[in-house]
Amino acid sequence: MTASADAPFRVVFVCSGNICRSPMAEVVFRRLAETAGLGAHVSSTSAGTGDWHVGERADHRTIAALDRLGYDGAAHRARQFQYVDFTRNDLVVALDRSHERVLRGWAQRDDDTDKIALLQSFLPDAETLDVPDPYYAGAPMFDEVLGMIERASRALFRQLEPAIRSAG
Repeated sequence: MTASADAPFRVVFVCSGNICRSPMAEVVFRRLAETAGLGAHVSSTSAGTGDWHVGERADHRTIAALDRLGYDGAAHRARQFQYVDFTRNDLVVALDRSHERVLRGWAQRDDDTDKIALLQSFLPDAETLDVPDPYYAGAPMFDEVLGMIERASRALFRQLEPAIRSAG
């Protein structure tokens, strides 16, 4: 744990193209930290395993789903996960098992592998370990996925909060 007043706990959320699920998780997690008064002690970012959307905004349906719940995803710009992200982050959170497999394949050291977790794994009662990709679906699926991400992100934050507080 590296969280402190001058070195926040850094988490990166990873999905396929960094325009749907991982931007949602980034924004939700940031809000959780800010609401808990720990915004200065947490850095929340996101990335994709692929480079298809680098530089693009989040999908308009992602922005709309976030907006419906009072989140702001308008500033997001997609980027691809790079190996240096293992070094720059304390936790690398995959949104589904395919992302987890890719990340484990890119990991070069045990320290890298130890940082990888599935978002849904923080929910003891999760029905699935995968957050489904809403890209080929309509707005209701984006809302459903955002709900899954909110629940799992709250569980993740509850687990991390005591350590972040004590380090701050």
